[in-house]
Parts: sequence; C-alpha cells; structure tokens
Amino acid sequence: MSQYKELNISPVGRVEGDLDVKVYMEDGVVTRAHTQAAMFRGFERIMAGKDPQSGLIVTPRICGICGGSHLYCASSALDTAWKTTLPPNALLLRAIGQATETIQSIPRWFYAIFATDMANKKFANKPLYQEVVKRFAAYVGTSFQRGVVASGRPVEVYAIFGGQWPHSSYMVPGGVMCAPTLKDITRSIAIMNQFRNDWLESVWLGCSIDRYMQIKTWDDLMAWVEENESHRNSDLGLFIRASLEFGMDLFGQGVGKFVAYGTYLHKDHYQHPTVEGRQKAVISPGGFWDGEKFYDLDHTQIKEHVKHSWYTDYPAAHPWDEPLPTPMPSKNLEDTDFNGKYSWSKAPRFMGHAAEAGPLSRVIMNANPNNLSHQIQDPLFLDIMDKKGPSVFTRALARMHEAPRLYTFIMEWLSQINLDGEFYIKPTERDGRGWGATEAARGALAHWIELEDGVIKNYQVMAPTTWNVGPNDESGHSGPIEAALEGTEIEDPHDPVEVGMVARSFDSCLVCTVHAHDNKSGEELARFKL
Repeated sequence: MSQYKELNISPVGRVEGDLDVKVYMEDGVVTRAHTQAAMFRGFERIMAGKDPQSGLIVTPRICGICGGSHLYCASSALDTAWKTTLPPNALLLRAIGQATETIQSIPRWFYAIFATDMANKKFANKPLYQEVVKRFAAYVGTSFQRGVVASGRPVEVYAIFGGQWPHSSYMVPGGVMCAPTLKDITRSIAIMNQFRNDWLESVWLGCSIDRYMQIKTWDDLMAWVEENESHRNSDLGLFIRASLEFGMDLFGQGVGKFVAYGTYLHKDHYQHPTVEGRQKAVISPGGFWDGEKFYDLDHTQIKEHVKHSWYTDYPAAHPWDEPLPTPMPSKNLEDTDFNGKYSWSKAPRFMGHAAEAGPLSRVIMNANPNNLSHQIQDPLFLDIMDKKGPSVFTRALARMHEAPRLYTFIMEWLSQINLDGEFYIKPTERDGRGWGATEAARGALAHWIELEDGVIKNYQVMAPTTWNVGPNDESGHSGPIEAALEGTEIEDPHDPVEVGMVARSFDSCLVCTVHAHDNKSGEELARFKL
C-alpha cells in the first residue's frame, strides 16, 4: 500500500528572508511541491512618488549580498529613461563592481551554503564521504575555512571603487562617482592575484586558469579530473567525483527552460544606452533556451502572474503595465490554501513559460552559436545538458565554472581603465520609462521604472529568486523550484536534506523550518530546521 506524507519545510535556505516548502510524498517520492515566500517587503511601494535617483540608495538595501547588482540595475534603468551618455571608463568600473560582487559569492555560496549538505549522514556509506567531511563540513572543514576567507578579497576591490560594500551607490546615471588612481588599480590587481593564489588555482582548480578554460565538453571535463593528482584532489575534482558517487546528478531537474538577461556592457558598445540596444552590447549573453532552441532576450515577453500571490488580482502583465503591489489582508501561514493564494512572490513567465534563472542559465547562453564576437563563446554546458541534463550537480557545477572566467574579465577590465579619461557625463533629467538589467550571482535581475512629473510613478523589481521560487501561474504550472522538487526521493522525512539541496542549488535568497505531516491524518510528525 502506498504511503502518503506531507512535509512543510520552513525555512530551507541559509541566507535571508523566509521560504516555506510544502511537499506531498507518495512512497518517499515527492509528487507535488509548493514554494511559499512568507515575507512581504514592498520596496516598489517605498519608491513611489520619490525622486528618480532614490533607487540608487534604496534598492541596494534589498539584499546584503547582491546590493551592487541592484545598483547596477537602478542606474541602468535611469540611463535608458534619461538617454544618458556613458564614458567607457564608467562601463568598465560598473562591470568590475558587478563581477567582483559575483565572484566573491561563488566560494561563499559553495562552502557556506551548498557543500555542507554533502557532509550529511545520508552519504556516510559512500567511499568519498570522509574526505568530503574533512574539507566541506561547516566551519571546521579545511576548505570551508580557506574558501570563505578568500571570498572576502574581491569585494575589497569593489570597495576601492564603490567606497564601501555592501550598499554602495557609486554607479549613477551618466557614469560612476569615482576617479581611481594608479595606486587603486595596482592594489586591485594585487588583491585579485591573492584571490587566485590563495584559493582559485591552488585550492579549487588544482591547475592554472588557462588549463581549465581549455575544457569544452563533458568528456574533456572527465578527462581533466583524471589527468593528474592535482586535478583529481582539487576541491573541484573532489566535488565532481563525490557528486556523481552521491547521485547528485539524478535529482532536481526542474522545468528544463532557462532565462538570462546577460550582463557586463561592453565599453565600446553601450555609450548611448537604449533598451533596444542592450542585448547586443552585453559581454555575457542573455537569452531564453527552451531545451532545444535559443531565443533572443526580449524583455517585453516577460509577464508576472499573481493568481497565487497575496496581491490584489489583475491579469498577467509586463512590469511596465503592472500596478504597484497591493497586499491582500494578512494571512495565517498555517492556514494557507495552496489551491488559492499562497506566496508573497509573484510568478514570472517568459513567452508563457516558467524559466530557471541563475548560473546554469548563463552558461547555457554562452553556448549559443549566434553569440557575437565580443560575447562569451563556450560550448561546455550545452554538451553537459545533452549528456547529463539539469540537476543539483549540474546547477552547482555551472556556478563554480564561472569563477575562472570572471577572474580573467576583472583583470582585463582593470588594465583597460584610462586614468586620464572621463568617468561621468551629467545627464538631463526627463520623464519616461526605463529598464535596467544584469545577472546577479543568483541570476536574472531587472528593474523597470516609469517617471512622471519628475518623480517615480511606478517601480518594479524582478529578482532571480522571484523567477525561481515563484508559485503556480494562472494555468496552474509550477515554478522552477517547485518543479525541481517533484520526483525527488526523500530518504528520511525527519531530515529531508534532498529538499534543501534542491533549493540551495538555486541559491534561493530566502531562509526556511521544517514541519512534517502525515498526509492522511494530518498529524505532525516532526518540526525541525535545515
């Protein structure tokens, strides 16, 4: 006889916010899942009626980890609305800020948020378990300590140009509010070299960045692991070997569709910002991949659904056409009707599809054969998707794969800054609409702004977590994490580490506790935290 159970998991993440996950189980396998963002923040309402540049101060406070990404979007949205002119130096320094914030997040996420689950007792019977615990166990793991310490280096570079990190406001419409010196550039190069020497090459890769970047296929990667002991015993080598041994490549597939906005605007291709010209100017390409075909990133194809969100109802709409979020009367989370409204998150869709945002989406877009000459061209993850498909392992590998390339970009951009050139060109304020986008560490992030009578009429923020933790849409289709949880086998309902691994592979910017219930009797089986 089949056994039915229900797990209410709250919280799941290890970062910030509140995320409840409710899964329905049959014979230990998840058959249906709901993700519930349990906190209303209302930044869009805060912005209404304020000075257009308020977003430069307010929106970086949305997140203490990717505030620079919000600043990137807020300044870019005003660039397009005000039709500014951007000096090449400004584009370089914005890209450096975005990239240093993202690269610092890579080892911090891996060791402090994701890899500690690999030390769970679930894997204790695996041959590589003891080595995984030695290196990846929270706080005491040898690599945990080195990786987390090293993660602080890149944002020292951000602070040199931004004045502080997090919550800086040095990016402004028309450029940046800094004028670096040769000493600043030299110091930044030294800091990034320390990051490379202390962790990226010595601990993570076990080889030079140049050698790693030669990998173009899944077979190349497997050959690289076995090429020598340095590769095999690097943290990357251990992660790959242990992930396959632990079966992390066998669950957490998701919706199979991916969206990325792209980022790092080329210094020579976006000096006159427009919404329409953005996609051809990015170095890290954007787009949409439906599992078979690539599509251009057209932001007008995005709509947000609120049928299952705790907001006043309105038809699915593009952010420029959405009203400011109006919360429904407060609900008791314990009494949520999951057939009705059950989350503070909206449900974004691209061309009507739920789409996963994040590093896996970005590296897939890198494999688009139509990428321009100044854009990344890397076929690796399209081959991995063909050979392995999406999973907890593939998602985590994609994020780590970005570190060597980002390091290379940062060093290139530092060398291209013209200390005698302009860093800011004062714009003319005007009414209108603007769109600013980037790729935060967690994925596609965008701000839409509408200005009227010199103040903000409408402001809409769509974060990567909104894409990934969003609820069902008007057609009842699951969001990406909801879909990724379906089919997952839960070995121990009192310690559902598998659910945590799926959610953390997306790096959902929300934190979660666990309530386990028997589906038939409703009896609470356990209450715990992940």
